[in-house]
Amino acid sequence: MNAEHREGREECGGAGEGASELRVLQRRLADFAAARHWQPYHTPKNLVAALSVEASELVEIFQWLTPEESARVMERPGTAERVEDEVADVLAYLLQFCEVLGIDVAAALAAKITRNEKRFPVPDRDTPDAPDRHSPE
Repeated sequence: MNAEHREGREECGGAGEGASELRVLQRRLADFAAARHWQPYHTPKNLVAALSVEASELVEIFQWLTPEESARVMERPGTAERVEDEVADVLAYLLQFCEVLGIDVAAALAAKITRNEKRFPVPDRDTPDAPDRHSPE
């Protein structure tokens, strides 16, 4: 584990209770796949492809909505259920991908937040608004 991951883990209290819940879910997913003998198919390439497909299915729900409609999507029970299902699929494949590669997802996220906090510091009150600079990296 690199220093940034250790620092991120310490900042979220040793990865925290939520990380423990994620590990339980990862274990359930791994057990589910093992019981069905799916491990040979759960390669990093296949899992990341499946993750991309599921993320695209989530995008599809929002594709033609206005920003206002997208903000209210969870108010419609049928659509809300679809969104929750796709979010669950995305998270399931991400957790399985991390499991196969040995990535501690909570530590990786904490480290990334720490890097972004350094990369994108809060602007001083005395300076004009920060430039429109946002990066998904």
